[in-house]
Amino acid sequence: MAQIAPSILSADFTRIAEAVQWVEQAGADIIHVDIMDGHFVPNLTFGPQLVAALRNATSLPIDVHLMVENPRDFVPSFQEAGADWISIHIEATAHLHKDITHIKELGCKAGLALNPATPIHLMNEIIRELDFILLMTVNPGWGGQKLIPSTLPKISQLKSWIRGQKLDIPIEVDGGIKFDNMQDLIRNGADVLVMGSGIFKSPDPKAEIVRIRQEMDRLKDVS
Repeated sequence: MAQIAPSILSADFTRIAEAVQWVEQAGADIIHVDIMDGHFVPNLTFGPQLVAALRNATSLPIDVHLMVENPRDFVPSFQEAGADWISIHIEATAHLHKDITHIKELGCKAGLALNPATPIHLMNEIIRELDFILLMTVNPGWGGQKLIPSTLPKISQLKSWIRGQKLDIPIEVDGGIKFDNMQDLIRNGADVLVMGSGIFKSPDPKAEIVRIRQEMDRLKDVS
């Protein structure tokens, strides 16, 4: 069964705590938080203080996606704030093993994020150290983009590689995910769907999560 990870980047910033509680009540599995520094990506978003506030508002795992330069400098602050999962970009660090090890030593799940044009074989030397992999299905930096179709076979290739090495590493996908394309993502091997505008820009976010969950159940039954 795939998991639902609402991305608060698309929520109403004046009611973020309420939004998180709504999606938790509706059956979300993970809360996804995008952290952008204005350098690695052009946008600038949240800091550890928001994660700490969310930690007080929900019992769900908090998944922090660091879209920042020098990510290891940021990791301790977000771990202390209450992050459970932390992913960093392979494109953002020259010391990947050290950074992934650091995240795990702090007690968080360590993930590696790849941009749409970054080949998966670059993970060859680190894949066995990862707790999850985040494949971007849009170019990072802004919410509300359309999913890049060429990322679908990339998910399938990564799933085959993971299974071929007899590993159990969930694939998280992020970017442009809606009800209308989630089926293809799941069929290609996605395990965690990060959904921002696909949930929070719907007329009723709680009802949309229920609809997504029902569709996931249907896909599981027919698989």
